[in-house]
Amino acid sequence: MNNSVIQDVKVFNVLDSGVNEVKFNEPVNLKLEYHPQGVNLLFHKRNGEKIHFDCIIEKSSPPLRVGRSSFVFGTESAGSLFIKIQNELDASKFQIQVAKALKGHDSSVFAERTEDASALQYFQFYGYLSQQQNMMQDYIRTATYQKAILANLRDFNDKVILDVGAGSGILSFFAVQAGAKRVYAVEASSMAMHAETLAHANGLKGKLIVLPGKIEEIELTEQVDAIISEPMGYMLFNERMLETFLHAKKWLKPNGKMFPGKGDLHIAPFTDDSLFLEQCNKANFWQQNCFHGVDLSCLRNAALKEYFRQPIVDTFDVRICLAKSVKYTVDFQTASEFDLHRIEIPLEFQILETGTIHGLAFWFDVCFEGSSQTVWLSTSPTEPLTHWYQVRCLIETPLLVKQGQVLQGQVLLIANKRQSYDVQIDLELDGIKASNTLDLKNPYFRYTGQQPQPPPGHHSTAPSDSIWTTIDATNLQTPTQRMNGVNGVDVGLVDMNNIFSAHHPAGTVSGVNNLQYAAVPIPLTEFQLASTPAMVGAAATQPVHPANIILANNNQQWQH
Repeated sequence: MNNSVIQDVKVFNVLDSGVNEVKFNEPVNLKLEYHPQGVNLLFHKRNGEKIHFDCIIEKSSPPLRVGRSSFVFGTESAGSLFIKIQNELDASKFQIQVAKALKGHDSSVFAERTEDASALQYFQFYGYLSQQQNMMQDYIRTATYQKAILANLRDFNDKVILDVGAGSGILSFFAVQAGAKRVYAVEASSMAMHAETLAHANGLKGKLIVLPGKIEEIELTEQVDAIISEPMGYMLFNERMLETFLHAKKWLKPNGKMFPGKGDLHIAPFTDDSLFLEQCNKANFWQQNCFHGVDLSCLRNAALKEYFRQPIVDTFDVRICLAKSVKYTVDFQTASEFDLHRIEIPLEFQILETGTIHGLAFWFDVCFEGSSQTVWLSTSPTEPLTHWYQVRCLIETPLLVKQGQVLQGQVLLIANKRQSYDVQIDLELDGIKASNTLDLKNPYFRYTGQQPQPPPGHHSTAPSDSIWTTIDATNLQTPTQRMNGVNGVDVGLVDMNNIFSAHHPAGTVSGVNNLQYAAVPIPLTEFQLASTPAMVGAAATQPVHPANIILANNNQQWQH
């Protein structure tokens, strides 16, 4: 939508008696902003100060032109309003812009691929400061983006940058910190208003330019040198924001940079009897034949299918994976948005350990390939937890596998108009097939904040003995507690936090769990774990993939 300002507009309330009552004591400036329900009207004083009064012209009640330059319309929040525009030219401009927005003439590929109800819910969700806070407090996510941008000043200094789906504008601020000449922050939710407030409060008016609206519909006045965005959803592709990210390349100069530049989806077969039985037991509620005198058993199979259609969002111990992950890469520099409408991923796994396959586990990594440094952001189960967690998809019929067997199959992701995907999984082992179809839009959020349990029987040495071996080997220099070894021999002062983290790398003390219960991704600085802030977004001298070292080779043993 064209975001030009209409100046010197007089605004009146229309009373039930038919009398017009002055709304503001002086003429104001009017700006139109996209809203999923219609058009949002923003009012400012002549000096630019925002008036805290917004109203929406909805599609069901378009404005009625009265005379040459006046309009009357109804709003849900402010009742009926009458506005008088200074001249006929501005009045026509107002009428055209509102009509185009209400009739959908400005909508493009986004509107074609998205249901109205889904878009409304989506933009309402991201319009809450609490949701922006949840993402910003993901320390690994936010700090890695900042590291990737500030470590590649050559790509940002004195450059024009486009931030797609800017939200609060935090990535735009990082671009300014890196010396950007100008940053366009495009945000379609009401969060755009807060982003603009932040830009002004931080003295960046004119340098950080907030553009309310969808990237598919707004117009820029120039091409950009780089595009930054955080478009990843659960399982990388959920929310279909990646398509918007790729669509934005129409504003990218030749040889311009995409940050991130590529994404890898990792897929691995896993075993988890507990999770499988948990889902089955939920469905068993419907097995009852006398629930308050009612036989529910006819719905048990339907309930089971419903539960198994839900991808599980949580975290797990990587040792439950029975094979090396298969990697599917999307190069954001070269890919088209239309490439993501149907995604076929062939699978072939060399089974590393005899067991039962209950489904497939998914996680993703994205890479920032800057001119100076390459930085990875990983959601691998071996890395510190992020707000993306990991995703697991169950199959209704588990597969028994032996070490050395080859499991083949395919994952097919078909985009839908609910800003998500239908996920079809097909697996085959020696002629035995298993399949399932899942709804990525409707996941089961299972994460509890507890330490992920390792698979049963994973110890190859006595766990109790290994604790003392760790103490002897570390010879810690910052002791906090004295412990006695075997036969009462004093082994000196040791830091039990380091010992604990060596055996439980995902967390140490209850403070971590408290953060996790609050859905706050863990900033691990306080607990001195293996991955400290100094390691966040660690640069790779060569593009080294974090997940490439998870499963070393076909003969790898899962050692404690």
